[in-house]
Amino acid sequence: MVSAPTSPPSPIDRLLAVMARLRDPDHGCEWDTVQTFETIAPYTIEEAYEVADAIARGDMAELKDELGDLLLQVVFHARMAEEAGLFGFDDVATAISDKMERRHPHIFGDRAEGGHHLWEVIKAEERAAKGKPDVPSSALDGVALGLPALLRAEKVQKRAARTGFDWPDPSGARAKIDEELAEVETADTDADREEEIGDLLFAMVNWSRKLGIDPETALRAATAKFERRFRAMEQSAGDAFAGLDLDAKEALWVEAKKGC
Repeated sequence: MVSAPTSPPSPIDRLLAVMARLRDPDHGCEWDTVQTFETIAPYTIEEAYEVADAIARGDMAELKDELGDLLLQVVFHARMAEEAGLFGFDDVATAISDKMERRHPHIFGDRAEGGHHLWEVIKAEERAAKGKPDVPSSALDGVALGLPALLRAEKVQKRAARTGFDWPDPSGARAKIDEELAEVETADTDADREEEIGDLLFAMVNWSRKLGIDPETALRAATAKFERRFRAMEQSAGDAFAGLDLDAKEALWVEAKKGC
């Protein structure tokens, strides 16, 4: 009797099998087998930023590759959790599907209306349900410590603002910047200056938020602009660039600003 031909595995099943093979303790990759949640976490963050970078550049071919790299990170963490008897990839996929259905009752349930407000209400209810009975709850609960500093500052400020603790308009946030800058300039020690610089950056994020500007996006764009101009300076001067004095480099900078 001729057996029916087997169909190839689905793309996600193939990826899961690849990861299982890489993590095989006897025949797997010597690098993959020794990784932990802690050692892989920085790569996960890096891959998320590379996805954002591909989007910012409008490179859809690169975006496809970077999304694959990011998906690999999810599979990697899920595989390590499965090996530890905690959960597997299917549990991750089920959990996020459940969450999306739960947070969109106007789509998957019987609520007449939805929107961002309802989403935030449901998130708050979920955070409260996860809370520890002996620890006071806070509007700031659930803002991940591992977020980039600018993004975490903005999220903390938004959470506080929802309770009414916020400047009524951008002018208050702008005045706070002058106050914090003065405190930086009068700080006596390195430790004090570090603290005051942190306060100044936090105030800058607050002002950006009040102006409706994403500080993370703004800083990324400013860094990219600096990089373009600096590279133009290097190309203009060639091998002589490093040996130029500051005045000559400033002149190159002025020229570079005209072009980019």
